[in-house]
Amino acid sequence: ITSVADGIDLIRKQAEEAMVKLGIEEIDCLNKPFNPELHEAVMRVNSDEHNEETVVEVFAKGYIYKDRVIRHAVVKVAN
Repeated sequence: ITSVADGIDLIRKQAEEAMVKLGIEEIDCLNKPFNPELHEAVMRVNSDEHNEETVVEVFAKGYIYKDRVIRHAVVKVAN
């Protein structure tokens, strides 16, 4: 089982390296202000720990290529 997990991890690393070479960047959004141009909010939560309209959890990473969003980050936002 560990060899399968190692193989999957290697594939993930190779995919990340290929994306970097192509100029595709991950959207940094955790604990950042919600931006509907970059994020897709699928949940809202009341939070005393975070400011209103702050991304508190990332369900799926988002990516940008040459200033264009190719996949919005799917996130949970504080009320």
